[in-house]
Amino acid sequence: QLKHAPLVAPHPRIAQTARALGFDRMTVSGAGDERIVRALVAAAAVPSVPPVVQPVSTNPAQSRMTETNASTNAAPQPSATAALPPNQPFTPYEAHKRRSMSGPLLWFVVVILACAVGVGGFAMNRKLVRTEQALAQRQQANDTQTNELRIKLDQALASVHQADSQVAQFEGKLADAQAAQQALQQQYADLARNRDDWTLAEVGQMLSAASQQLQLTGNTQLALFALQSADTRLAASDSPQAVAVRKAIAQDIDKLKAAPSTDLTGLAIKLDNAIDHVANLPLSGEAPIPHATPHAATWADTAKVAAATGKPRWEVWFDEVTHGIGDQLTSLVQVRRIDHADAMLVSPDQGYFVRENLKLRLLSARLALLSRNQTTLKSDLQAAQTALTRYFDASSKETQTVIDLVRQVDTGSAAVELPNLDTSLQAVNQYRNRG
Repeated sequence: QLKHAPLVAPHPRIAQTARALGFDRMTVSGAGDERIVRALVAAAAVPSVPPVVQPVSTNPAQSRMTETNASTNAAPQPSATAALPPNQPFTPYEAHKRRSMSGPLLWFVVVILACAVGVGGFAMNRKLVRTEQALAQRQQANDTQTNELRIKLDQALASVHQADSQVAQFEGKLADAQAAQQALQQQYADLARNRDDWTLAEVGQMLSAASQQLQLTGNTQLALFALQSADTRLAASDSPQAVAVRKAIAQDIDKLKAAPSTDLTGLAIKLDNAIDHVANLPLSGEAPIPHATPHAATWADTAKVAAATGKPRWEVWFDEVTHGIGDQLTSLVQVRRIDHADAMLVSPDQGYFVRENLKLRLLSARLALLSRNQTTLKSDLQAAQTALTRYFDASSKETQTVIDLVRQVDTGSAAVELPNLDTSLQAVNQYRNRG
């Protein structure tokens, strides 16, 4: 019963699908709400009529046309409603008919196109084969040319390398020639020097050696001998440069003669003796005290003393008694004065370190004396004298001996600094750099 009910389809494809499902009363209203509503109103206005069974037509298009006409006659459009433009008719069955008619033609066209494509492909293949052959020939020709060019390039490179080797040989020969020329020029310049140049060069070497020996050994006599020898060598030349150098040498000779001679060896021996006595030096707090020797007092004759002095006898006796008691008390107690309190704080164990520190000071002074370091020498000697007067017993003979040796070295080291030969060396250097 549902399949015999009236059906409104907005599109012909929907009607075709409904037909395939078994619906037999269909109306195609067309797209749009107004057409659908209008078709529904028209279908509702038609009384329900039992379906009329018609013979099934083999032509779907004819059946479709019959249904369309029937639906059109069954649903007349009301006159009050404005006419809408009709939809484009959709005839799928006619299209199918045309498709079925155009099938052989389509196959014919496809066969023709296939034949054309085959012929074109064959022709293209032949053309590609010919093109590949041409390209192969051209590639072979290019390879041949490339090989020829490569051979020529190798030959050119070989010739270039050969030329480079020849140029390198020529450059080596040129460098050798330039070196030989420079050597010849140097020999010419050396030979062109006059006797004054050689003499001043020799004098400069002698002065340099004498200055080094003077600073190292302090031997003024050797330096004086070197200066006198240099002056003797320059005396044979009358050039102004030689005269200027001789004046500078004369000034250095006067400085060496005026320099006081210092017996460095004797001063070093005195420092060695002082170092040997340090181990026996007594500290201020450990000076030995001689033991008192008891002896009987000798009484004087009071009568004779009273007669000689004119004093009463009892007064003379009283003076003798008091003096005897005083002498005995003096032998029991001894009072000494120590100016530095630090010396009393030094324990016997610390005395070893005080003595070793004094030895180190004296050894440092000895090294400064031999190296002619006046500043270090004075500093060490002053520190040694301060330690001797502060920590050791000044009344001891050993301490006095060491203090005397240190003072002698301090006094004799005033002339430790030696003169130099800078005046002569500067004059020689000025002559060498005169150009």
